[in-house]
Amino acid sequence: MIRGSTELVAIVGSPIAQVKSPENFNTWFAQHGKDLAMIAIDLEQQALDDFLATLRGWRNLRGCVVTVPYKQVLAERLDGVSARAAALRSVNVIRREADGRLLGDNVDGDGFLNAARQHGFQGHGQRALVVGAGGVGSAIAWALAEAGVAELTLADVSGERAEGLAALLRDAFPRLAVHTDFPSLAGFDLVVNASPVGMGGSGELPLPLAQLQTLRAGALVADVVTAPEITPLLEVAQRMGCTVQTGAEMAFAQLGNLGAFMGVTPQQI
Repeated sequence: MIRGSTELVAIVGSPIAQVKSPENFNTWFAQHGKDLAMIAIDLEQQALDDFLATLRGWRNLRGCVVTVPYKQVLAERLDGVSARAAALRSVNVIRREADGRLLGDNVDGDGFLNAARQHGFQGHGQRALVVGAGGVGSAIAWALAEAGVAELTLADVSGERAEGLAALLRDAFPRLAVHTDFPSLAGFDLVVNASPVGMGGSGELPLPLAQLQTLRAGALVADVVTAPEITPLLEVAQRMGCTVQTGAEMAFAQLGNLGAFMGVTPQQI
C-alpha cells in the first residue's frame, strides 16, 4: 500500500516490462515492514532532461535504478558520479541527496560477481569472455578486472566499441591481458552474454552455434537477459554440460548494492 508517507524509489528505462527490480525491491520492503515502494517508469528519451529536473525536486523519491537504454546518456547529466562510473561513462543507479543533487554509480559488475560467486566463480587467475561492450558489459568487464582475472576477452557487434573498452581496461589495469579475438570458447572459465540478444523470446544467440559448441563442460555461462529466464544461450550451455547463471539471478544479487547506494536497504540482503 502506497501512502502519503511512503518514500519511493524508481527504475527508469525503455522498455521496462521485463525488469525484475520492482518485484525484488517491493517484496523485500514488504517482508521487512518498510514504508517504501519502487515504481517502474517507461520513459521516452526526449523527456530525460525534464525527468532529471523533476527528480531534483521530488522530495519523497530517494533514488532511481537505471536500465537500458539510458545508462550511458544519464551518466553525463548528473551532478556527480563514482570513479568507476566516470571511467565507464555509465550509471545504473542514482541517489537523490537532500539538497536535490543527483549522484550516480554503476553496481552492475558487483551484482554480477555476487551471483557468479554463488556458482563457485571467484575470478582470480581465471579466463573470461564478455559479449557486449555497452553499459552492462563494460561494468561486468571492469568488475572482472578488479576481481583479478588472468585474461579478459571482449566481443561486440561493433568492433570499434569492443576495442574502445579494451583500451580503457588496459589503461586502468596494465597487468591484465585483454583480447578482442578468440578462436574457440574452450579456454574460458566464464562466458557472459551482456548484450540484449535473446531478449523477449527472439530465439537469437549472441555467438554462432558452432562456436558455442566449443564450450568446456563445467564452465560458467551467464546471461544478463531476464526474459526469458532461460535464454537460447543458456539452453545451449546446459546441453553442453555447463553451469548457467540467469539474468534474474544477477538482478536479485545486486539488490543490496543498489538499495545501499540509494539508502533504502543494507549492503547485504
